[in-house]
Amino acid sequence: MRVTVCELPHETDALDVAWAALCAHTDAHGSQLVLLPELALVEAVWEHEDFDVARWNAVEALSAVQLERLPELRAEFVVGTRPVHVNGRRLNQGYLWSSAHGLRPLRSKYFMPDEPGNWEESWFAPGDPRFPAYHAGAASFGLNVCTELWAMESYAEYARLGVDLMLVPRATSLATTTQWLAMGIASAVRSGAFSLSSNRVDTSGACGGSGWIIDPAGEIIAITSATSPFATRELSLESAAAAKHSYPRYVFRACWPR
Repeated sequence: MRVTVCELPHETDALDVAWAALCAHTDAHGSQLVLLPELALVEAVWEHEDFDVARWNAVEALSAVQLERLPELRAEFVVGTRPVHVNGRRLNQGYLWSSAHGLRPLRSKYFMPDEPGNWEESWFAPGDPRFPAYHAGAASFGLNVCTELWAMESYAEYARLGVDLMLVPRATSLATTTQWLAMGIASAVRSGAFSLSSNRVDTSGACGGSGWIIDPAGEIIAITSATSPFATRELSLESAAAAKHSYPRYVFRACWPR
């Protein structure tokens, strides 16, 4: 499967330029699956400590409009997250968009920070504590939204489920890039899956880019930057399946339900 990761700003002028460039990239590279950053294309409202209903409504409405642009990527599948109301609860909800079936909701973010610059508990209700497998064509994948990359218990579950890809949309700072990348490597090695991440980026460094593609052996095969904000690679799903039978995954197979 040919996959694309990216780093994207949210400021209107910068986003318009970056989005056009991303669409040109995915079209030229024949991307089948595109991973977008966490809550891509809208303002980072969670950076504000106090919840504001007007600001929330504006962001939710803008997100709905921006998601109408996903066909412009000319990909079969797009994965990301969006702000949405469900049964009176505000969620950071994952989604899978496909050219054949449109937008499908996935699990919503459960583990969230609550500290200066990341007041997510003020803006979102907790979503789903479980980490199931989903499918995009021939590929099976898990979804860990940003902070949930640190939910290390999910890696063993993904190995058991046999997922090919572990998808991690992020909104993480420039200062913490090294730590996040280390966890990306750990997630790939423990789950036996390709770890893919896309990140928001802004001029303040509150979000620092550095999307990645890491293979099941923990090798970084692509990483984005300010000069190369998009990366596309052809991934062998068969190699992810084979990785489940190699070290260290096979050591734990006896613990898997039969």
